[in-house]
Amino acid sequence: MQAGLEDLASIVIDCGYRLHRDLGPGLLESAYEAIMADQLVRRGVRLERQKPIPIRYDGLELTEGFRADLLLEGRLLVEFKSVERLSPLHSKQVLTYLRLLHLPLGLLINFGGATFKEGVRRIANGDLRR
Repeated sequence: MQAGLEDLASIVIDCGYRLHRDLGPGLLESAYEAIMADQLVRRGVRLERQKPIPIRYDGLELTEGFRADLLLEGRLLVEFKSVERLSPLHSKQVLTYLRLLHLPLGLLINFGGATFKEGVRRIANGDLRR
């Protein structure tokens, strides 16, 4: 699938909404991630789960600086949480990941809240036209 970035984000949000509606809060992040990955693949989205992302700094390279929960089409980062309430640190974490990957957009999705809407954050890293 070669959808635009906003189309990919819309597909993720639609799948996440359905998942939260049907299963509700309270599962482990890994369960939401696995089910979401399956749903996205069924919609024709290419993705990588738990993709190791290196950190390069001042001549040092850490081969596994972090792992991206989902990387869609090599262009959209999706991070999952399953906590009662997102903290500002969660958004900052996603922004740092976007900067390290040189990606313009990420989604932070928390399945721990009472409603799906309260748990979705779009995190932008500069110009979305990249």
